[in-house]
Amino acid sequence: MDSDDDSSMHDVPFIEEEEEEEEEDWFDGYLQSVRENNPLSKTLSLNGQYHERVRNMVDDDWEELGFDITNNTHMESVRLDDGALNGRVVSFFRRLRKSSSIKNLSLKDNRLSVDGVKSMVPFLQNANNLESLNLDDNNMESKGFTCLVRSLRGSHIERLSCNSNGINSIDIDSNQFPKHLTYLSLSRNSINTDGCRGLVRLLQGGGATLSMLRLSHNKINDEGVKILADALQSNTSLKTLDLKENDISDQGNLSLLKLVNGISSIEATLQSNHTLRYLGLGGVLDPVSEIQIKIDVATRINRNRHQREAGREKVIQTQLHSETRAELCRLQGVDHFVFNEIDPLHLPDVLALIGRHHGYGELYDALSSSMMILFSTVDVKKCIQQERDYHAAKVAEHRSKAEQLDAKLASMEEAVEGNERNTDFVNHSSKRRRKWLWRLLDGV
Repeated sequence: MDSDDDSSMHDVPFIEEEEEEEEEDWFDGYLQSVRENNPLSKTLSLNGQYHERVRNMVDDDWEELGFDITNNTHMESVRLDDGALNGRVVSFFRRLRKSSSIKNLSLKDNRLSVDGVKSMVPFLQNANNLESLNLDDNNMESKGFTCLVRSLRGSHIERLSCNSNGINSIDIDSNQFPKHLTYLSLSRNSINTDGCRGLVRLLQGGGATLSMLRLSHNKINDEGVKILADALQSNTSLKTLDLKENDISDQGNLSLLKLVNGISSIEATLQSNHTLRYLGLGGVLDPVSEIQIKIDVATRINRNRHQREAGREKVIQTQLHSETRAELCRLQGVDHFVFNEIDPLHLPDVLALIGRHHGYGELYDALSSSMMILFSTVDVKKCIQQERDYHAAKVAEHRSKAEQLDAKLASMEEAVEGNERNTDFVNHSSKRRRKWLWRLLDGV
């Protein structure tokens, strides 16, 4: 029995050696297919955590691999994560200068610094089909992020993830931002109020393209949220904003509630943001506040309706529902009576709308609160009629005056024509008298 156990124990090193040889054979074949531009080799995935051979690659090895990828026309996805590069990013990109095929590049957790980002610039400016770039868990900091985004300005990149990179400020003008970028993730950084001011440039203007912005686990406070909310007032592209696990109180959440459903007037509700569909707030262990519930209701309307229809639906559900309106007015510090804004002549239609959507109980409350306005509708009609009669009388008076002036002009024209006829008669008579006188003188 003991001898059998001893023999099995002696076999273990041989098994491990065989596995290592198999891994080396697989690894060499893997890189060979990249070097030979094999059409079937469309993905390169090397993980430093699981592949010892990858961890042992030296600078020359990475330069050679970069050169092989540059000359490969079939490679679409490159993943070198979890310390695969082991601080050799500069060596890798020394010969990886361009690509016509790579669509996705991931370099997560590779100790990527500002210098590493700078070494990537030639590749990023000449990767014509790059769509997605993941640089999570590195150390590029704000300076590196600025360099990265500027180098992507003319690219077709759509997704950029730079979580956990020590970024705190955003110093990028809107004209330096990639024109096709729709997804940006900057979670687990140190973005504060100044960082939010920088992000505003990416959210304002007709050229804004972001549809998803992730900013969870940063240092954003109420002031930062107010800055973002003001910028999003006119934004029509951003659909998801993740602000979970930040330093945001109810005051900051209130800025977001006013953004998606302002209650100060019907116009304010109609002009609210109807694009945002998801607003991530609070923390995992934080209780959900009343303000967050109201925000969720508004964003749910945005999800289920087109922008124009969403504004109308918010008016119906909030402005025309007394209980909901009262809750929102209390939260937003507004003393608001909605029926003062409505033309009395439209009140019957509004009340019918309330009855259809909220039932007869709400219709009774609305009718009770608007009764005096309904009674004054008759007076409004009378005032309008009187004003119309006044202007009609003025029109008749001016028309009569115009007719009198026309008559005077006509009589003046007749007088001128009469004078011209008299002048012709006198001239004719003078000629006759002169002829008679000449004949008389001839007879003498």
